[in-house]
Order: sequence, then structure tokens, then C-alpha cells
Amino acid sequence: MNPSTDPRREGQDPAAPDAPANRQASLELEPARPTDAQGRARESQAHNEPVDTPEVAAAAESESESGDDQQRDPEEASRALNEVQELLRRHRVVLDLAHRQQHGEDAERHSLVELLVERQHLNELRLRLERLHPADVAYILEALPQSDRITVWDLVKAERDGEILLEVSESVRESLIRSMDTEELVEAVETLDTDEIAELAPDLPSDVVEAVRQGLSQEEREQLRASMSYPEGSVGALMDFETISVRADFSLEAVLRYLRTLDELPDHTDQIFVVDEHDQLEGSLPLDRVLINQPEVLVSDVMRRDVLALAPYDNASEAALAFERYDLVSAPVVDPHNRLVGRVTVAEAVDVIREEGESVALAQAGLREEEDLFSSVWQSARNRWLWLAVNLCTAFFASRVIGAFEGTIERVVALAALMPIVAGIAGNSGNQTMTLIIRSLALGQLTRSNARQLLAKEIAIAGLNGVVWGGVAGLFAWWLYSDTHQGALLGALMLLAMTLNLVVGALIAMAVPLALERSGRDPAIGSSVLLTFSTDSMGFLIFLGLASLLFR
Repeated sequence: MNPSTDPRREGQDPAAPDAPANRQASLELEPARPTDAQGRARESQAHNEPVDTPEVAAAAESESESGDDQQRDPEEASRALNEVQELLRRHRVVLDLAHRQQHGEDAERHSLVELLVERQHLNELRLRLERLHPADVAYILEALPQSDRITVWDLVKAERDGEILLEVSESVRESLIRSMDTEELVEAVETLDTDEIAELAPDLPSDVVEAVRQGLSQEEREQLRASMSYPEGSVGALMDFETISVRADFSLEAVLRYLRTLDELPDHTDQIFVVDEHDQLEGSLPLDRVLINQPEVLVSDVMRRDVLALAPYDNASEAALAFERYDLVSAPVVDPHNRLVGRVTVAEAVDVIREEGESVALAQAGLREEEDLFSSVWQSARNRWLWLAVNLCTAFFASRVIGAFEGTIERVVALAALMPIVAGIAGNSGNQTMTLIIRSLALGQLTRSNARQLLAKEIAIAGLNGVVWGGVAGLFAWWLYSDTHQGALLGALMLLAMTLNLVVGALIAMAVPLALERSGRDPAIGSSVLLTFSTDSMGFLIFLGLASLLFR
């Protein structure tokens, strides 16, 4: 939890052994070679056998603590989830058996059965969790029902709680925090960096935040205060204070000597920031240039001066898009005076992009992104009430449109069978347009200057699709009702109604997200519900209105 480190700033030689070092990260450069006991622990765990001896258990624990050093298989989390679910199932079966035997056997036998459960199942589960990366444990917790989730959470080692709380979704995090007491929460959070504490702070009780704050140094308190002062969704709320900076007049040899004094580099370090004596950013020194140039070369001769710098109040979504566009690994964050205050890494950018993608997908269906997959039925039902109520009202309105043309439907019964086709096709076409518009707004590609051109294009596409697929539907209606004198008129009606409704659907699909965006709201929230209402109501109105004119 140290700020940016600069040997000149501290008045020290870069090669001095007591130069300030960054915090300990989770990855070591070289994993330790396994001992014989660790090998036996691996073999025992591979066969799902409980670890009985203290030597083997200690070796397994040692190996689990260095588990982040190992190569991780992308499918490891899925396999681990299946194993955890199987262990939990076996645990429940044996517990149920023990409960049934409680009244038929003596208490001593019952205690032995419970001890067997603990040794054979919970111990296996605990060791399996210890070998997993915190992100994989978070994945497992999110995929488990509430009761199993708490069982697994209680088996996680206390020193890993903070890292895992950072990885789980907000809704799952809240449920885990509720299961912990104040002392457990303080122990879990106090080991984290200040930017990570700030990320968890909104979900923590105020007394926990205050207790953690009291345990920080004055400098760390200032960092925590700064992190918590930035609004959610800003770069400042994402940045961390772990930076390495040097001066432009250093030689590369001095830089290398300084780097070797550090315990390890901050995660995702691909460049060293170059600052002046006032901490103002001058450029960056990519690590590859440190390695491939001669030691006597000065930093100023090989550093990059065209550095993309972010400001604390920049939009986090736009910053994430910059990472994607320019293939960044890290980017400096500077204050209004161009002083280096922190950095943002690709890890935070990926999180922002993922969360926004999930938010858009859920918001389009009228769901809140913070809903827990295994939350209570009551909570989940309430979460969906708002847009279901809106949808019910719109459905009633559409039914009244149909009711206004009861006479026409009585004269031509075939209209009742054909009108859902018109509404359905327009809804699908509108959803395609709306998805494109929402994506363009998220990427910043749709502006006032090009909105008219895009609108004209979407109307042209809708008109073309209406003619093509309306013609297909018209031919189908003509063939289906060719034995009546109304077949040709029904075919023409399908062509006209579908073309008009697709154009209307394109207009609405573009208008709804733009209107929501200009009003300061998320353009994805409820858009599909409003689009369905519009295409259904307008589709029925257009179809039945034209039918009234054609079949007088």
C-alpha cells in the first residue's frame, strides 16, 4: 500500500539496499520446488483422499499458499466447481445418514460419524479451495446456492477473504459480508491496498471501515480518502497508487539497480513512469527498452514522450475503451497539474468492460445487474416487478387497439391469424437496430453529427427488408387463402403492413435509446420492453387499419 516510489524523491541512490519497495504482490518470480511431503500431498489430493498426517497437511498448505505461482488452466474453475458440488453432495448425504442414526445409535457412534464427515469431505473441500486462485473461488461461490455458499465460505482461509471479496459480484459480496462479524471483516480488509479497501468500503459497515482506517499510516489514509472521494464510474475510483517512477537523467544501469532492490514489481507493470522533481509526468520508459539498450544510455534518450495519461475524473468506460483501442497494459493518472497520482491497469479496464456488458444485457430485459443468481424467490420476484407491470400495461393497450377493430376481424377472420406475424417481425428487426444503436452509444461512435445519416440508413434497411420479407409473407398469405376471394388482398395487406411497421420499428428503436441517453439515463434500461410495446401496438394498428380500408 505504498505510493509511487522514486529513489531520487527519497534522496537515495537507486542501488541503495534500503530503497523503498512496493507492497508484496501475490505472484513470486520463481515457484519453490516441491518437497517430498508436498508430492505426497498432491498424490493424496489427486485421489480425493483426506490428508491425515501433519507433515502432508502442512506441505499441502504450503503449496496452496504459493498456488498463484503455478500456471492456471482456463477450465480449472469449471472442473473445480464440479468437484466442490460433488463434495458438498457427499457431505449432505453423510450428514443426513448421521442424523437418521442419531436416535437409533448411541451418542458416541454419532460423534464418530460426524468426525468422519469432517475428515473425509470438509477437509478435502478445504484443501481443494486452497489450491485455487481467488478468482476461481469467487466463481464457485457465485455458482452455489446460499446454504452451500456459506459452507464453502467458512472453509476459506481467513487471510484470503479480502482477495475473494474483491472478485465476487456485488450481490454475492453482500451476502458473504452479512455472514461475517466485525473482527473477521477487519482482518480480511486490513491486508488489502488502499484502492482495494476503497472498492469494498461501500459494502462494509461504517465501524469496519473506521477500524481499518485507524490501522493505516497517515499516507495510506490520505490515499484511502482520495480513492473514496471520486465518484463511481470514474478513473479515480479505479486507479491504484502502486507506481514506479524515475527521473529522465538516470542511466538505464541505475534504473536496473533500483528495480533489483524492490521485492517485486506491481502487477501489470509494463512501463516505468518518468517524472521531474515536482512529480510532473514527462513520459514513460517501457521495460523492453530498459533491457535491449546499453546500460549507459540515459532514460531521456529512450523514453516515450507521447504517453496517454488519464485524469481522475475521466469516465471509466471511456478509459476502458482507450485500453482496448490502443492495446494498453497500464496508463498513468495525473492531476490537473500533471502530477503523477496513480495508474490504471488492463485488469481494471477488463472489469469495466465486462460489467458494462453484463449491465446492458440485463438492463435490456428490465433486470437489475446486482441480482444474485440464488437470491430468495421474494427478492428475485420484486426485482422483476417493475418492467413486468410496464409490460402488462402495454399489453392491455395493444389489446384495446385490437378491440377497436373487432368488426373488421369478424368480417375477415384470417386477419386474427396473420397479424401476430407483422408485429413479431417488426419487433425482431427493431431489436437488431436497437442493439446496434446501444452499442454505438457505448463506444461513442454515434453523435449528433452522424445521427441523421444513421437514421436514414436504418430506415432504408427497414424499407428494403419490409419489401423483401413482406413480399414473402404476402405470397404465403395469398397461397394459404387462395381458395377464397380475399387471398390477393391479404397478400397485398401483408406486404404494406410489414413494410410500414418495420420502418416504424426502426424509428422507435433509434429514438428510445437516444432519448434515454440524452436524459442522462442508461439507454439499455427497459429499451426492449418499450420497443415491444411500440411494434405490437403500431403493428396491430397499421395492419388492422389497412385491413379496414381494403375490406370495406
